[in-house]
This record gives sequence, structure tokens and C-alpha cells, in this order.
Amino acid sequence: MLTINNSMDKKTIISLLLLVAGVLGLLLWGGSTASRGGDNALVSSELVTATALYDFGRISMKDGNVRTRFSVTNPTSRDITLKSVVTSCMCTEAFIVNGDLKRGPFGMPGHGGVVPKANEIIKAGETREIEVVYDPNAHGPAGVGPIGRFIYLIEEDEKTLELQIRAVVTP
Repeated sequence: MLTINNSMDKKTIISLLLLVAGVLGLLLWGGSTASRGGDNALVSSELVTATALYDFGRISMKDGNVRTRFSVTNPTSRDITLKSVVTSCMCTEAFIVNGDLKRGPFGMPGHGGVVPKANEIIKAGETREIEVVYDPNAHGPAGVGPIGRFIYLIEEDEKTLELQIRAVVTP
């Protein structure tokens, strides 16, 4: 009986050590990828915004969609082509607003259809509004609690400006 317990204890200890080593290895690998930029790291955009994060605070599912706008400016001396606008989740849509013109919706690729290309030229010194609409009901009753969603403005040279919204969703 003592041999079985020792054998089981050794197997358990070895399994736990392998599990811990695997988790540490993944953490170290992820950290080293982030520190060197990684394949999916965002390259700094030439477009600028005064506020890249908007916090809705507490929002209720029963009140429906919430929206905000980000002002994005081209401070350079050349035109910038905004190739695409994509979101990190199907619950979030974005629109490009230029005066009275509103283009979109732009959303998450691969969910519910094709996300159109933006192909928006922002001339030197011009500003565009990016309207973001978040649907707190998109995930159903399980979608309560804190959320963070991202909107990526991707230039034709792949430089990317990341915008973010946050909220705490209540029923």
C-alpha cells in the first residue's frame, strides 16, 4: 500500500511539475514575443487622436446600444489612405464620418459577412470621426460584467491606430 501511494504521489508531483513548466514556458514565450514586437504587434500609426480610450461606465442591457465618437487627424504633410477598419468583436461596429457622410458599418472579420474595405483618403491636416456602436445584448445574458473592445484603423502601409471602448454591462 505504501508503494502505491508513493508511486501515485510521484506521478502527481511529476504531472504538476510538467504543468507548471508548461505554463511558465508559455508565459516566457508570450513575454518575449511582446517585448520584441511580435508578428501581430501594432505598428504606430501616423494618424493621431486626442483620446484612444472611451469608458462608457456602467451600461444596462435593457437600454440598448451605446455609441461614441473618436476624432482622428492626419497631422502629416501627405495624404493617408485608411485601408480598413475592423473591430475585435461582433458586438461592436464602427463607421467613418466625414461631415454629413457616414460609411460603414465596419465590424469583425469572419462573422456574419464580409467587412467592406474602407479605402478612405484622409488628406494632410484633415480629421475624420470614427463612430463606434456597442451592442450590450449581443452576447445575451452571459455578457454582463466588464468589457473591453478594440477598433483598428489600418493604413495602406499596415500602420495601425488602435481605439478602445470599455464598459461594465449590467442586466
